[in-house]
Amino acid sequence: MTKDLNTAIQGFAPTRRQVLGFGAALFGTAALNAVPGLNLLAHAQAAVDPSGAAQKIADHFSGVKSMTGEFVQFGPRGDQTEGKFFLERPGKIRFNYTGSQNFRVISDGQSVVILNQKMRTSDLYPLSKTPLKLLLDERIDLSGNKVVGVDQRSDLTTIKLADRQMFGNSTITMMFDPKSYDLRQWTITDAQGKDTTVMIFNTQEGVRFAPDTFAIDYTQNRKWNEQKKSD
Repeated sequence: MTKDLNTAIQGFAPTRRQVLGFGAALFGTAALNAVPGLNLLAHAQAAVDPSGAAQKIADHFSGVKSMTGEFVQFGPRGDQTEGKFFLERPGKIRFNYTGSQNFRVISDGQSVVILNQKMRTSDLYPLSKTPLKLLLDERIDLSGNKVVGVDQRSDLTTIKLADRQMFGNSTITMMFDPKSYDLRQWTITDAQGKDTTVMIFNTQEGVRFAPDTFAIDYTQNRKWNEQKKSD
């Protein structure tokens, strides 16, 4: 379940094995199976943002209640996938990947589903157990002990967050434009130190979505998993 996603960007869709690997990479291995290891929070500093500049950027992003755009994802082996994303705070996000298998990842604020409609597979995980939750929280608070580090440069502000009790040794690193405060990309690092990076572009903020954009069909999830067990 911790194999890497290995999907080409041009016209190929993930297999189920790659879908499960994607889950480990994007949401952190702790979302699938907690792995013991070193406590990354031991390196966190009490005052990582003395000027408050990074908190202002985090507050700006927290104020973006809805967003849509395109994304390119880079996996641990340099493989790439692309598609469109939809975000609604708190807790909701959807990734529509290009490809014939209709591969989707959806969070409804409570759960995250990795969905392959063509292969009829549906893998469900609690959002609270994934580092993605930190990206989708109502407010990103840098005063707590979830902050591993803040790196402020003239062209980029990087904020790295973790919560070992919830996500094991997985972390999420968010990168912002220090002038516009726009989110450029995020990287989730799993317990084995493997990175999955999502870069976003052509974004729109303050958009409205159809009521079913972030809906998870729990009945279908249960049905497909029962069929999977009987196969």
